[in-house]
Amino acid sequence: MPTEPNLRPRIKLLTWLFIVGLVLSGATAIPLTSELDWLVHFTGAKQLVETRASTAAPAWAIWLVKVQSTLRETSIQHPILFYGTDWLAFGHFVIAIVFVGALRDPVRNRWLFDFGLIACVLVIPYALIFGAVREIPFWWRLIDCSFGVIGFVPLWFCRKWARELERLVSPAKVG
Repeated sequence: MPTEPNLRPRIKLLTWLFIVGLVLSGATAIPLTSELDWLVHFTGAKQLVETRASTAAPAWAIWLVKVQSTLRETSIQHPILFYGTDWLAFGHFVIAIVFVGALRDPVRNRWLFDFGLIACVLVIPYALIFGAVREIPFWWRLIDCSFGVIGFVPLWFCRKWARELERLVSPAKVG
């Protein structure tokens, strides 16, 4: 049977994990071009695409090189478009800040876990639908969906433990 001293640190740890994930995810939305250059170099995607004579390069390598080229062209011709990803990062940071409320009082702010769970679930149809509209390969959309799945897990435990904590600290209120 969990006790209050056991539940609070668990909730705090997983909430911090979620906050850090949001911040890191947001931070990666800012230096897209340099990140993609690193990823293409690290995976050897460009060499795979340029040196394949007898067989076609893997689809993932072709995709990475295509995205790298597109980002480079866009950063030169239309750098204003990257302002959108700057705001995407800002959104991640603001949502992360909101979860500080769950750190402070996970029972009173349990609704934040519900909010986060709903957002994580909505990542999946959003990625699948808009990924298809933008002609993103299905395998990449699954990677995007994984952010919702991965985020769901700690929030689900936090919500569960916050409800248990509520029963321990105010049993008369919980029905």
